[in-house]
Amino acid sequence: MSENNKPALLPSIIKMKCPNCRKGDMYTNKSVFPLSHSLDMPEQCPVCGQKMELEVGFYYGTGYVSYALSIFIFIFNLIWYWLIFGISYKDYSIFYYLITSIVIVVLLQPWLMRISRVLYLNLFVKYGKGTAFVSEE
Repeated sequence: MSENNKPALLPSIIKMKCPNCRKGDMYTNKSVFPLSHSLDMPEQCPVCGQKMELEVGFYYGTGYVSYALSIFIFIFNLIWYWLIFGISYKDYSIFYYLITSIVIVVLLQPWLMRISRVLYLNLFVKYGKGTAFVSEE
């Protein structure tokens, strides 16, 4: 595929596609439900053969990405909550903000975990320059 026909990065991240070809699905289950299968990934991309787990324990680093996304959500919630309701420790509104933010982050956690894996793999695998799966026989 020529450089002009390269699929865009942001839509491929949002759609959770393989970073190497940006066509294959990174998850075997399109939905996060049931939660027990929300992180099930194929061993390799069904389209290009890109390995989804580059090394043993590769996705441990996604904790940092998930943490950064959670902080972003907390800051975003702080801004809109402050603009709409105002925040003060005197009337307990800061506690309402914290409770609201915690509930939102907990409810979004399955999606945050998935998007964290997508972002983390995109940091290490560039479009068209990934490693194809090699059978260990």
